[in-house]
Amino acid sequence: MDSRVDSKRALRILWVLAILTVVIGSILPSDSAPIRALNQLDISDKFEHVVAYLVLAALPAVHERGKFIVAAALGAAALGIALEYVQLFSGWRDFEVADMVADAAGVCLGAVIGWSARSLVASRLNALQTRTDRLRRRAAPSASSPHPREISEAGSGRSAGGSVS
Repeated sequence: MDSRVDSKRALRILWVLAILTVVIGSILPSDSAPIRALNQLDISDKFEHVVAYLVLAALPAVHERGKFIVAAALGAAALGIALEYVQLFSGWRDFEVADMVADAAGVCLGAVIGWSARSLVASRLNALQTRTDRLRRRAAPSASSPHPREISEAGSGRSAGGSVS
């Protein structure tokens, strides 16, 4: 299978897992073990939101087509808004407009970073492929040149059977 297909599939799986992680993390009660562990890190809640949504936007931006990237970014922003409303009605989490702003900021940063990385990675891979192709062409014997054994046998006056003509 083509390595580009494998990496695309892996990034899609990672993206779906990231979405599930954000959704589950957003609806867990604030006194649950995972949320308590996250709070132990002493990181700003808004920073957590920015990073989570940056990942949600960056992963597809690295490998998907333009329209999908836009749809994924808009979907991630909508997910952030929807999850805040789920928290509002959950009774165990807080609704904050500032979290929605942090989510949107993360989406914007993620899309820009992912798109930039995509261009850089693609250009590096193309340059590497061009160099590899050149080296292979230089190292490979041409189809019209005889095999090295045929050259030595022809020069010694021997046939392929090893007897002298």
